[in-house]
Parts: sequence; C-alpha cells; structure tokens
Amino acid sequence: MKKTIFEEMGGTYMSDGDYLIPCLDLPEEEPRFIGVWGQRHLRYLKEHKRAVYITLLTSGRLNSYLADIEEQAQERFERIVEQMKQAQGITEQLKAENQMEWVARMNNIQGCAREIVNAELIFI
Repeated sequence: MKKTIFEEMGGTYMSDGDYLIPCLDLPEEEPRFIGVWGQRHLRYLKEHKRAVYITLLTSGRLNSYLADIEEQAQERFERIVEQMKQAQGITEQLKAENQMEWVARMNNIQGCAREIVNAELIFI
C-alpha cells in the first residue's frame, strides 16, 4: 500500500476499530507565567486573529509567545509609569503631604499607561 504524505513525513496512525487515526502530539513546551497582559492578548487572538492563534497553538509556541508578550508589556507599563511620574512631578514628598491627590494622580497615570500598552502590544 502506498504511503500517505503524513507517513512520508514521519507521522504514524493508531487503529480505532475500522478507522486509522493520526497520532498527533504537540511539542513539549516549558510552562511560563502568563499574567493579565498575556491573558488579554490571548483573548484578543482568539476573538480577532483566529489564524494566528491556531498557528501558535498547533506549533506549540503559544505559551512562550504569550509569556514574552507578558514580559514586554509589564516592562513597558512600568517604564511609562515612571516617565509620566517624573514628567508630572509626582514624588514621595507629595505622597507624604497629600495622599489623596497622590492616589488620584497615580491612578490617572496608570490608566493612561494601561491604554498605551494595550494599543502598542496587546491589541495589535
């Protein structure tokens, strides 16, 4: 019997009754942490970039890809927050003198930084 393309590429089949089912295993991937940024990007891929999601999933690179996005997004977020704090003159002295204003300004900065990271890394 002639070999199929799948068999020529090293694939094997297992017998299930009268059917031959391809033995498909994803390559092993080391587990890495995926936080809120990675989860947001995963949800975006599933909803809007289905082909990219399927390609990463079937190649076994989805987890490492999302972990890389997580690291990049977190670093970018922290860098933006620090730059905006310096630009707006938010210091520990302000925190000690007027906590409510410090909290309000920090929340504003973090919200802006979150939107920037979402636009630059997550929803692309």
